[in-house]
Amino acid sequence: MSVKTRKAEPKGDGVTGFPFAPEREGSWKITLPCTKAEAEWISDAAPELAGIDPQPTLMTSEPDPDRPDDWQLDAYVENKPSKALIAAIAALAPSAAAAKPVVTHIPEDDWVTLSQSGLEPIRAGRFFVHTPYNADHVPDGMTGFLIDAGRAFGTGHHETTTGCLMMLDRLRRSGRRFTDIADIGTGTGLLAFAARALWPAAKTIASDIDPVSIEVTAENAAANGIPLGRGRNQIELVVAPGLAHRRLKARLPYDLLIANILAGPLIELAPVFAAAVLPGGTIILAGLLDSQAEAVAQAYRRQGFYLADSVVRGDWPTLRLVKRRR
Repeated sequence: MSVKTRKAEPKGDGVTGFPFAPEREGSWKITLPCTKAEAEWISDAAPELAGIDPQPTLMTSEPDPDRPDDWQLDAYVENKPSKALIAAIAALAPSAAAAKPVVTHIPEDDWVTLSQSGLEPIRAGRFFVHTPYNADHVPDGMTGFLIDAGRAFGTGHHETTTGCLMMLDRLRRSGRRFTDIADIGTGTGLLAFAARALWPAAKTIASDIDPVSIEVTAENAAANGIPLGRGRNQIELVVAPGLAHRRLKARLPYDLLIANILAGPLIELAPVFAAAVLPGGTIILAGLLDSQAEAVAQAYRRQGFYLADSVVRGDWPTLRLVKRRR
């Protein structure tokens, strides 16, 4: 079983957005300071957590933008953590060796309050992303999506998701049209929902390596009245790493591919994504930091793409690349 790693979803100077639904008795959080470099390298393959079951869910965040090198590591666990588990989490942040981990119990009712009422709506282009607490406040002329904070990443509160929404809106405003769309690493399904709203005549497929994310996406689709299926104006859902699924391959090629994941997988998947996109087609990439943008862009240049546009939100750029016509 792999470690689930989620980027935190910042709101103001705090952190909101939670990566999994707690058990009935509530959940526990282990908090430690870490450096920005440590936050970037904490990943699904952390050997310190091998053999731990159930696996904790990791989140890293930048609590204070005025202190860009001081980050925070939060580990969410389903049961009261043992000393051994706390020590294993602490090993992920060597810079915090002198700090005492803060262990917090999160009762179920507090979880609901934190994850729902604490999240302000997000405005990104024409999109208004909200929880049930703001369902009656969608501004006129905006496209609203109800996305619960809960078991999957991508409520719109993280800069990477917001940047993707802004980029999609910018493409539509520029008159771009797409007919075959893939959202890889869909999380909550939000980006697939946005693409469908902008290009309703397109066929759209959304995938994630995490089965829970696909369950959450199906629930969110139902909550927003979005039909699931293989036809136009519908969204097909599959569980898959990258494009490794027969349905993703059957629908090739794509003229728009969206991937809000992490820099390492984006670089590794560059040849696969490039082969899946039509000449002249567009890829939107996010989940990378400023310091990683050039390496990601270079990986796609080597596959025949050029950087056409970007949206930068804090330290998190969203890249739009176009495949050259040969």
